[in-house]
Amino acid sequence: MNQEIKGHLLNLFERWAGEKATSFEPLPAHGSDRKYYRIKGKDKQAIGVFNPDLKENIAFVTFTKHFRRLKLNVPEIYLQELDKNIYLEEDLGDTTLFSFLTEVRQKEGFSQKIIDVYKKVAAYLPRFQVEANEGLDYSVCYPRASFDRQSMHWDLNYFKYYFLKLAKIPFDEQSLENDFQTFMDFLLATDRDYFLYRDFQSRNIMLVNGEPYFIDYQGGRKGALQYDLASLLFDAKADIPSEVRQQLLEEYLKALENYVPVNREKFLQYYYGYVYIRIMQALGAYGFRGFYERKEHFLKSVPYAIQNLEWLLHNADLPIDIPQLTAVWEQLVRSSYLRQFGDAHLRLTVRIQSFSYKRGIPVDEKGHGGGFVFDCRMLPNPGREARYKNLTGLDRPVIEFLQKAPEVKTFLQHVQGLLDLMVPNYLQRNFTDIMVAFGCTGGQHRSVFCASQLAEYLKKKYDIDVQLRHRELEMWQGE
Repeated sequence: MNQEIKGHLLNLFERWAGEKATSFEPLPAHGSDRKYYRIKGKDKQAIGVFNPDLKENIAFVTFTKHFRRLKLNVPEIYLQELDKNIYLEEDLGDTTLFSFLTEVRQKEGFSQKIIDVYKKVAAYLPRFQVEANEGLDYSVCYPRASFDRQSMHWDLNYFKYYFLKLAKIPFDEQSLENDFQTFMDFLLATDRDYFLYRDFQSRNIMLVNGEPYFIDYQGGRKGALQYDLASLLFDAKADIPSEVRQQLLEEYLKALENYVPVNREKFLQYYYGYVYIRIMQALGAYGFRGFYERKEHFLKSVPYAIQNLEWLLHNADLPIDIPQLTAVWEQLVRSSYLRQFGDAHLRLTVRIQSFSYKRGIPVDEKGHGGGFVFDCRMLPNPGREARYKNLTGLDRPVIEFLQKAPEVKTFLQHVQGLLDLMVPNYLQRNFTDIMVAFGCTGGQHRSVFCASQLAEYLKKKYDIDVQLRHRELEMWQGE
């Protein structure tokens, strides 16, 4: 390291602590040019920071002093010499939210212990966004005072040139630019008069005696509430289960309502748009650090980001027409190449359903095209006998009828054999979705039985998510 920087930091520490430093330990490098050092004396210790970006330092120190006045959980700035690009801050330890969840998850999965900490964090966020917004000096923001059209365009171009281009994803440049404009128009239509932390994610949240403390907000500016929540809940390598994300979303909204009135429908409409732009910004960063700078560990987050993108395409409809951008997202989701970086192990979902050929084969609108459609019409049909007419493939008499037919047993053995080839392959390649559909004449007996049998088989054999639905039965129940 630069001995001059070390000398300046040691002098700063000794002036603050009133004692000599006994150890000077570099901390793991971040994605930026900032350098961190743990400095210890006999009785005191602190984190020394060197950052050659003066404007970023001014923003961080200014924000920190404002947050401390409001008693927010941020590190105290002990001493600063910004003309030398250094400052001394409180040592919050080594436990980030990400390291905590990684350790706990290895032992007990995404347990209630992790969820409870995340709930604290989600409920704390409005204090930064609303409470700290009042009286904050936005003139020190760097590089922009607002997450405005220019900021968004920078992020989208970052995604385009450092991820799409380097990952060799084809697109029509002008069409994509047109969609960028439409997308930004949509995002800019919501209220953006709040503090936007900018990088509110698990590596920037420290845990001190079980309580969350917050760091790395020097990129903060004015913006929409939805962005920081998107950063937290769709943090790629944190890999938060979708059902937990919904719990945390609710926890955040309840906390937010203590500060401002919330139109939940309107909030959620814009929320998913901000999730999309946050994921694209993150992919741009992974591409720049990984593809361009050849720091391959950054690419380990890519499969998780692709998984989040896939979830959005399944579950979040935006009220705008952006065909080229949507086509790009779909290409990313279909790419087996991008899913295989690092040691990611994404969770596979098999979606099984029964249907009637009279109403047509189901369209795979949520997956990436992987799976099977099986025709059950060659099997014995219980529907031809009056005693089974008003029953379904879920009823015991129909189940017993079909279980006695040897051709049904042979058929299901072949189906299971195909899935036994496909499921391990998809797990290895980090594909996350398979659709399997069973059709018969009315979608009532044979297809329902076969779909249910396959779902039971897969649940017993594999550690995967299995979703089962019976299209025609759902229609009858709705009548």
